[in-house]
Amino acid sequence: MTRLIPDTQAPELTIDLLGGGKFTLSEATPENFTLVVFYRGLHCPMCRKYLTNMNKLADDFAATGVDLLAVSMNDIATATQTKADWELDKLAIGYGLSEAAAEAWGLYISSAIREGEADVFCEPGLFLIRPDNRIFLLNVTNMPWGRPVLDELLEKIPFALERNYPARGVRS
Repeated sequence: MTRLIPDTQAPELTIDLLGGGKFTLSEATPENFTLVVFYRGLHCPMCRKYLTNMNKLADDFAATGVDLLAVSMNDIATATQTKADWELDKLAIGYGLSEAAAEAWGLYISSAIREGEADVFCEPGLFLIRPDNRIFLLNVTNMPWGRPVLDELLEKIPFALERNYPARGVRS
């Protein structure tokens, strides 16, 4: 597994999007940041709660210059069902993340332990990426809980921008 370092280049990410097309991180042009949220998949009620809140805050993130992307290892049919069942009408949804790509992002990989779970899936990760593709903030967890509170993150982004706050966790 890869250990990513703040203020270094994010791994490349090219992912198929629901509705057609691809998202390529190195070609993204956010005003301030791209927020990439890796989620476990349709089987996860905690992911549903998290992405539903992300969808609710989408306009506020956009007003702050943050583009949003939610990504899973789910196939297109499962991702389509996720978008419909969870009413994610404001999020770009990427699907088909490979295990190798998940590991390049430092995500934990799990196997199903109960019926209804995907056979193999990535555990959650959240990355706030600058327009030059440097990692500003990262959070990787091995459980469906323990993710940053999106409302608080949204509240702190203007603070970081106004003060030209550096990525932390990097020794000078």
